[in-house]
Amino acid sequence: MCKGLAALPHSCLERAKEIKIKLGILLQKPDTAVDLVIPYNEKPEKPAKIQKPSLDEALQWRDSLDKLLQNNYGLASFKSFLKSEFSEENLEFWIACEDFKKIKSPVKMTEMAKKIYEEFIQTEAPKEVNIDHFTKEITMKNLVQPSLSSFDVAQKRIHALMEKDSLPRFVRSEFYQEFIK
Repeated sequence: MCKGLAALPHSCLERAKEIKIKLGILLQKPDTAVDLVIPYNEKPEKPAKIQKPSLDEALQWRDSLDKLLQNNYGLASFKSFLKSEFSEENLEFWIACEDFKKIKSPVKMTEMAKKIYEEFIQTEAPKEVNIDHFTKEITMKNLVQPSLSSFDVAQKRIHALMEKDSLPRFVRSEFYQEFIK
């Protein structure tokens, strides 16, 4: 044991062990991917049974973020992985944008646009995504009169970021490596 830990009170060490155990339980890979993907609008719906993909399908995820995102099991696995790294905000933003594009009512579109902006785009938002100033400005201008394409530029930037950064980390992760074995 290092000297730093030895100096801590016994109660602190016990509490740290409890937290470690609880985190280990939370980070364990689930048996099924049902209930892992929660739609952004959070309407309670009966979850569909998610089929485990074939090995060939799962191997395609290495080369295509779109193939991963189009597969419910892949999406759920990717989201679980990102949550384990505390970096799920990009994927949640991408999903929110996809849900936004399905809205028909102008009133609901305005409400949802405001919610997405406040949660992901505005400075110091609870789940602020990492987009450049130029993209943020374009998005803010697009939100003056919300349309189905209001978040397109920001969503494309986040997609590119996930493709370059998150996907390679996912493919190297135990989540994915265990699945393809």
